[in-house]
Amino acid sequence: MSERTAVLLMAYGTPNSREEVEPYYRSIRGGRQPTPEQVEELTDRYRRVGGRTRLLDITQEVAAALQQRLNDQDADRFQVYIGMKHWHPFIAEVVERIAADGIQQVIAIALAPHYSKMSIDGYRSSVQEAVDSLANPLSVRFIESWYANPLFISSMAKRIREALKRNFSSDGEEDVKVVFSAHSLPRRILQWEDPYPEELRQSCETVAKAAGLSSWQFTFQSAGRTSDPWLGPDILDTLAGLAGEGAKRALMVPIGFVSDNLEIVFDIDVEAQELAQGLGMQLARTEMPNASPDFIEALEDLVVNGTGARTSSAGR
Repeated sequence: MSERTAVLLMAYGTPNSREEVEPYYRSIRGGRQPTPEQVEELTDRYRRVGGRTRLLDITQEVAAALQQRLNDQDADRFQVYIGMKHWHPFIAEVVERIAADGIQQVIAIALAPHYSKMSIDGYRSSVQEAVDSLANPLSVRFIESWYANPLFISSMAKRIREALKRNFSSDGEEDVKVVFSAHSLPRRILQWEDPYPEELRQSCETVAKAAGLSSWQFTFQSAGRTSDPWLGPDILDTLAGLAGEGAKRALMVPIGFVSDNLEIVFDIDVEAQELAQGLGMQLARTEMPNASPDFIEALEDLVVNGTGARTSSAGR
């Protein structure tokens, strides 16, 4: 029997009730207390999408499906765990559980395909701090980015083709504006020569080519409300610009996300959709990978083969 390896799937985290919004927000802010207005605004966003998102549920479903698929190959080799960056189960708690289960080898994957020091390094730091607190060593292979995985590319391309057919095929798809999006970050990452913008460009180009798109655009979403400037253009400005050019139909492709989280179900399905309707535009989006079989196959390929991934070491 081969030595067991833990697969640690990591996501951002989400509150499960109104009472959890404030401490969750405090975690996002690195322990700093948010203002009552900030808490109320975030609470209202969750209220408008039904009180909570399914991010934790989806991540659990992804883990269960990946465990099943890996078991089909080698039932004794891998054990899949999930850890959240900003809410329960916190990454540190899960690393302790992995160690308690007697596993010494870990493959850590943030469920975000593109690397930025400002985002992905937060996951790595959480893992490293947890490992450093253990009495016994733990070796971690940290997958920094995996947007170039061929199975992920084909999965996203398939979703674009399906969304175009599902939402626009009756009137033809020729005039549909396809807009890729990802989470914005402060512009200061450009001073670090951070690879995030370049990885997003390459990712969009590869997926667009696989989907057979002749043209596409890119925009950022979910910029923070700070005094620092953030990467743009913003999704709402992009939609307004398209409407100003006479566009009537647009398809959003949230290439930087893999689950139905708040930035999808509020930022796109509520806020962007309301703007589009006000502009007289038809707006649709691709379905998220979530726990779909083709996405699970891509994750299995990352775990077993590391195809299209960039990795580094963490732990001890």
